[in-house]
Amino acid sequence: MSDIWQFFIDGTYLYATLETLLMTLLAMIFGYVIGLPVGVALTVTGKGGISENQVIYKILDFIVNVMRSIPFLILMILVIPVTRFIVGKSYGTMATVVPLVIAAAPFIARMVESSLKEVDAGVIEAAESLGASKFTIIFKVLIAEARTSLIVGMTIAFGTILGYSAMSGALGGGGLGKVAITYGYNRFRTDIMVPAVIIIVLLVQLFQWLGMKLSRSLDRRIR
Repeated sequence: MSDIWQFFIDGTYLYATLETLLMTLLAMIFGYVIGLPVGVALTVTGKGGISENQVIYKILDFIVNVMRSIPFLILMILVIPVTRFIVGKSYGTMATVVPLVIAAAPFIARMVESSLKEVDAGVIEAAESLGASKFTIIFKVLIAEARTSLIVGMTIAFGTILGYSAMSGALGGGGLGKVAITYGYNRFRTDIMVPAVIIIVLLVQLFQWLGMKLSRSLDRRIR
């Protein structure tokens, strides 16, 4: 049992937690840099969109569906050459960010599309009738009106990406996943694995609570 306390005392769990948060937050940032524009493009080019274009929509829709269909562990293996090219190695904390971003972007794109499609068509039509440009409609109508749903989607995305980061421990990733798998599962030390799992659960619950609280504060329907 002394091993468990040593993991706390020497900062192993703390360092692993910080690594997990770093991987997740970087993946969220770059995932949204890619996924948000793709989600907007899917919305505006889809059926009934303000710039309906079935060719572009079907291409983006196909890419998003294919990428979302690949299990994360398999995706990590497939993108090893890309990871090595960008980071210089295929293992470790920073190397894990690359496949995390590739996995997160299509998931985020679909979440964004779903949120934007919830916006009342009447609001969009009113903006068009006033002569608003497409960029104005996208930023001041679609995104502004869907902000509550977008924040809820961001909360869900955080939990999903954090779960992916934990799985990366099976293939040389860092963070709590590495502690749980390398020091816990592989060495048959459930007592070491369980605290790592508990920390992961607590992180997800914390960010879910923060995200839901923020979304409620921005929801004009409950004021």
